[in-house]
Parts: sequence; structure tokens; C-alpha cells
Amino acid sequence: MALSNTQYNALMRRYEAKQLENQRIVLERINTVYEALPRLAEINDAIASLSVSQAKKLIDGDETALPQLHDSLKALTQEKRQLLSDHGYQEDYFDPPYGCPDCKDTGYIGGRKCHCFEQAAIDLVYTQSNLRRILDVENFQHFSFAYYSDEQTNPATGLSSLATAKRAVQGCKEFIKTFDTEFRNLFFYGDTGIGKTYLSNCVAKELLDSGHSVIYFTAASLFAVFGKNTFGKSPEADEDYRRILDCDLLIIDDLGTELSNTFTVSQLFLCLNERILRQKSTIISTNLTLGQLAETYSERTFSRISSSYTMIKLFGNDIRIQKKLNRQSCQDV
Repeated sequence: MALSNTQYNALMRRYEAKQLENQRIVLERINTVYEALPRLAEINDAIASLSVSQAKKLIDGDETALPQLHDSLKALTQEKRQLLSDHGYQEDYFDPPYGCPDCKDTGYIGGRKCHCFEQAAIDLVYTQSNLRRILDVENFQHFSFAYYSDEQTNPATGLSSLATAKRAVQGCKEFIKTFDTEFRNLFFYGDTGIGKTYLSNCVAKELLDSGHSVIYFTAASLFAVFGKNTFGKSPEADEDYRRILDCDLLIIDDLGTELSNTFTVSQLFLCLNERILRQKSTIISTNLTLGQLAETYSERTFSRISSSYTMIKLFGNDIRIQKKLNRQSCQDV
């Protein structure tokens, strides 16, 4: 699932198209503003001609040319800024509206692939465009506590389903806030349909929007990639495996729904352990209890998760069933 030449070229064409669009926008802005403010064009012409004339003087040995140029440019630049400000334009109005300011929409920084290129490759290779559409709906803006009861209580914590959900959301927002300064992992567990995947998607949305690379896998599809890397060695398989280990955030959804065997058990430990060593964050969601987790994936894996992850247990009534009943109720009215 690594990029083929065709896929790479397709991505680069996207960047080229964005650069051309940026140039068009800047040129349109310049023409519009210059037409409204003729003095701005005069200032730019003056800066250009002054730079040429003072350069000639400097070549001829006039040592005062450079200081004079600096003073004149400073005055003209200040006038330009003031003129733009007086007419409601930001100082950077003529800067290209980069989608990624870090690489200036080139895809590369100093010869290395930019984080935006890495995420674009992830979206393309792992068909995560579908995840993008899901995140337009499943995010903190649309998150609702209405599906969590204030009456159901967890005897172990004394917290209600609602209070537990609120604490979980706060934990997720703290995870996002400190993502670049504090290495942490999240482990969501509990019954089916209580918001584990939804919360993972909320976190993914926020981190993707802030320029981080995020890879989402169901457990079954993740182990399929591991299988190709182990049994079908190739440069493409190596690249896939590298992305899984190096991405800023790896989300493993529905752990325990895959066919478990010695291979999946060993690969899960290797993956989680390596990402911990690299200080790369991971979110896991599962319907398994902690006891089932230890039994299925070994005490060693359970120990690694329990010691390196923030464990968040959600409980309550199945939200999918509640939504379905609500829809039926609305139709019956």
C-alpha cells in the first residue's frame, strides 16, 4: 500500500495546482488593491528603481549608498504598511494563502517530505478519505452527552454514565492540548455502542486539523498489513510498516474483533512497544474487558498497555440503539 509512481505523481500534481491557485489569488489581490490605491504601485516602483540606482552607486564606490538605501526602503515600507492598514488590509495580504505554511504547499521541507505530504499519502494509500467524511460528523462540535444517563452508576468509581463520559471528553481534550509536549496514549474500553470510536474520531479530527499525521485502522485491517510486511517482504510493505510506526497518532479500533493467534499477539506487542519507544501516541478501543485483554494478548502486552496508556472505561446504553429508537419515534409521530 505504499505510493506507486502514479499515486506520487498525482499528489505532486495536487501541490502544483495549489501553487498555481495561490499565484492566481495573489495576482488578483495585487491588481484589485493597486487599482484602488495607485500610490501603492508608485511605492513599489520607487523601491525597485531606488534599489537599482543605489546598487550602481555602491559599485562605483559610494560607501554612503547602502545606508541611504536602507533608510529610504525603511521609509517606503512603512508608508506601504500604513497605507494598507488605513484601508483595512492586513500586512500579509499579498502573501500566498498556503494550505501548509510549513512547506509553502510544495510538499517538501529541505528535501524531506513535509508532514502534510505524509498525511496526504496516508489518506491516499489507506483510503482514509472516507474517514475524513466521517470526521465531518463525528467531532467534538457534534458530540452530545444526551445519550449518557445520570442515573446509571459504576459501583467501582461511583460515577454516573454521564459523569464518566464528561471525564472522558475532558481527558481527550487534555490529550490533544498537550499532544506536542507530553507523550501519552489512550485506551477506551467498554460495551458496544457507547462512544469509544466516536471519541477516537473526535481526537483524530482535532489532530488532523492541526497538521499531525493520523492513521486509523480496524484491528483486522492492521494485522493484514502486518501480515504483508512479514510474509510478503517488499519495499512497499516496508514503507507501509514505517508509516504505522512513525505516524503521529495511530488509532486501532475494535481490538479483539480480529482472528486472534500467536502472530497477531506478537505483532500487537511489537507495534505498541516500538511506538512507545519512539514516543509516538496510540489510541486503542475495544469491547474486551481488561481480563479478556490480558487473556487474549498475554500478560506482557497487558502490562505494556496498563503502564503506558490512560485507561478510560465508558458504560451506558447503546447509543446506536437509542438513535434508532429516536428515529422510529419521530417517524411514528
